[in-house]
Amino acid sequence: MTTTDAPGKPLLRALSGEAVWPPPMWLMRQAGRYLPEYREIRAQAGGFIKLCTTPEMAAEVTLQPIRRYGMDGAILFSDILMVPWAMGQPLRFAEGEGPQLEPLRDLAAVNALEVGAVRERAAPILETVRRVRAALEAQHPKTALIGFAGSPFTVACYMVEGHGSRDFATTRQMAFSDPALFGKLIRILVEATTEYLLAQAEAGAEALMLFDSWAGLLPPAQFRRWVIEPTATIVRSLKRLHPSIPIIGFPRLAGPLIGEYTLRTGVNTVAMDTSMDPRFAASAVAATVGLQGNLDPLALIAGGDAMEAEARQILAAMRGRPFVFNLGHGIEKVTPPEHVAQLVRIVRAGL
Repeated sequence: MTTTDAPGKPLLRALSGEAVWPPPMWLMRQAGRYLPEYREIRAQAGGFIKLCTTPEMAAEVTLQPIRRYGMDGAILFSDILMVPWAMGQPLRFAEGEGPQLEPLRDLAAVNALEVGAVRERAAPILETVRRVRAALEAQHPKTALIGFAGSPFTVACYMVEGHGSRDFATTRQMAFSDPALFGKLIRILVEATTEYLLAQAEAGAEALMLFDSWAGLLPPAQFRRWVIEPTATIVRSLKRLHPSIPIIGFPRLAGPLIGEYTLRTGVNTVAMDTSMDPRFAASAVAATVGLQGNLDPLALIAGGDAMEAEARQILAAMRGRPFVFNLGHGIEKVTPPEHVAQLVRIVRAGL
């Protein structure tokens, strides 16, 4: 069966290796600042961490794009830095500056991280998962709930640097000059991330995604050591306890290493970033493994004929294999909501 009339949730079928057509779709950061209804809730919350850890509000913003667009996937509204926050690293979100953490630069700081506290401190987030799953089952039974976490390397970038960066030079230098220290941090993150994702699955997440937004900063040997190996360890642990849960990996800017990443990590689906040629990805990744992506968010801002042409090219390259339509990066805050509605119509129509 290759139509969405078949039983089951279209997104889960595609993530499990079925060539569903028209393809299921959801968009990274689909719940966020481009939606007026999100901005209203955000203003009520007062702070971003407060929003992420108030189940009633976080569940509401997770569901907003499902109500508006009928997406096939609802991704938990949260942030990849909630794992270091749950381990006790001070975190705040400064308006206009992005996340700010107390930089982690030595063994004492690494040893102070509390892996065992992750489940307890993340309890409000897990309650959000339960609320969203219940709401979806009651009101949107064809929509699947996606839980997520940042991959260890990308999360380590923020933990070491203390903030966002174009190149995360301090983190990359630590990986070269003190691999023992950096390796210990990565191992702690593997353990904490695994525990966090297991808890999301137990709370009701039906698929899980690992975001490695800064993977492409690393040369091949370092990519294999700090991106592929930790991700593979997490996937093996998750699959041991939840063998049927599909896992999406997003090694942003992996380039020609996308095939090796997919093969060695064991993810069910790999997300393509904006720079990836879908035809190359289709040739580099086994036909039984799903692909996800990869419309440029700027094309979504443009809308109209330009966006439709880009979307149709991606659809043409992906037809006949497991595929989930998405962006190659997150929605920008200036995106007109009506352009998202236009994109949904295009994808639903197929080719």
